[in-house]
Amino acid sequence: MSVFIDIAFQAEVSRFEDSEFEDSARRICNEDPETRHMAIEELRNMIYQRGECHPRRTDDAYLLRFLRCRRFIPALAHKLMVRYEDFRLKNIYLYHCNAFDLHRVKGVYGGTLPESPVNGRITLMRFGRWDTDTVPIDDVVRCALLMDEVAAMQPKLQILGVTIIVDLEGLSIRHVRQLTPTIAYQIVSLMGVSFPIPIHALHIIRYNWILNTFFYVFKQFIPAAAWERVHFHGYDMESLHKHIDPEYLPPEYGGRCHHVVTFEEWVRKVDRYKDDFMVQELRALGFTVKT
Repeated sequence: MSVFIDIAFQAEVSRFEDSEFEDSARRICNEDPETRHMAIEELRNMIYQRGECHPRRTDDAYLLRFLRCRRFIPALAHKLMVRYEDFRLKNIYLYHCNAFDLHRVKGVYGGTLPESPVNGRITLMRFGRWDTDTVPIDDVVRCALLMDEVAAMQPKLQILGVTIIVDLEGLSIRHVRQLTPTIAYQIVSLMGVSFPIPIHALHIIRYNWILNTFFYVFKQFIPAAAWERVHFHGYDMESLHKHIDPEYLPPEYGGRCHHVVTFEEWVRKVDRYKDDFMVQELRALGFTVKT
């Protein structure tokens, strides 16, 4: 298993455009290799002509992230880019941290490998496990930010996308008190609203009466079009299985996946396998990266 995990993480920092995913890109992203360059050029022209944002990069590979996330519709990709750049400008302080020193945020995030062909990367968010006494809320947000920025560099995830499971077991008033409207906006933005990561669905499980308070803070920032991708399952794992094959879920959710990659493991492995391009990109975004 450790050999498989190492291979998976070497792929995590890869920007190789694998022809194996060409059919998936066509099906999921409406990407046509023969017309791809025209869509990229159309998006590039929109950026220059409209002047609504000033991205640090406009090369083909960068613009491709946004087009894949919006089914190769340049106008929608441009709107997403404007939101992403706006998020960065308003929250630049979140990037001002040591990218690979966030492993202290324990237990909150996890994910399953390999990716599901239907659901993409399955990411677990367990806010009830967050230790509010030792970990500031900004660092919890920074972890999601780092995961998003690294995922957006990877062509495979640009195509396959992400499915998010929000497990609220253990959530208490001490957690909810930390959730200001600004924090809620940041988290919703990182869940795909303002980032070039395709989000298939958001599944909310194992919650109690606090859900109403918790979700009230968030729902004002969730676009109406995204509500059809939000599913509430409570403790009914069979309901969750209707959307996600148990093969890609951990045993605690009635699944058969016995290796859930914790955020601590993910950040250590990405740090180990990072290349010069990733280091340069993260530094350009504002992160501190030690080599």
